[in-house]
Amino acid sequence: MANAGVQLLGFILAFLGFVGIIAATIMVQWKASAYVGDNIITAQAMYEGLWQTCASQSTGQVQCKVYDSLLQLPGNIQGTRGLMVSSIVLCFISILVAVMGMKCTTAMSDSPDLKDKVALSGGIVLIIAGLLALAGTSWFGSNIAKEFYNPFTPTNSRYEFGSALYVGWASAILVIIGGAFLSCHCPKQDSGPARRYPQSHSAGGKDYV
Repeated sequence: MANAGVQLLGFILAFLGFVGIIAATIMVQWKASAYVGDNIITAQAMYEGLWQTCASQSTGQVQCKVYDSLLQLPGNIQGTRGLMVSSIVLCFISILVAVMGMKCTTAMSDSPDLKDKVALSGGIVLIIAGLLALAGTSWFGSNIAKEFYNPFTPTNSRYEFGSALYVGWASAILVIIGGAFLSCHCPKQDSGPARRYPQSHSAGGKDYV
């Protein structure tokens, strides 16, 4: 059975990662304008996220615009949206399931074996959710790097990794580690091998040929 302290640590890490994945999905800084070449000095910074684009002026004014059409979006944005939203939904469900299976809760306390299986199931689903978020952020990041190093991409149209990507990567790793701790099971300790006693013989018993 898993140690209660390990389960609690795993739950805290997974919950922090869950909050981080939500924050990364909402953030607009998935990719930021790169200051390279003639674009080093500019009065405007461009940011693009999964849901909208923003332009930040040097005066501090920020203007954002929500994407008009879903079907006109690039495939990597649509795919990343799906992966991140799926990760959030799975994280929410698995956290609820894991709470019921944790040793520090009273749910299903009369069935310890079933309780351990519920915690194991929640941990496995958390690992899957973390992998989905990791896949989404890595896919988006690989497209940014590919466009950045493409010689045909104009200098003023190049972007680099935004802060949302780093938040997403860190949060996905936290969820995976938390799920691994929740699904960690130690073998039950046996009471020990049964003791064997030599067969007793009666005091007056004798063997004859």
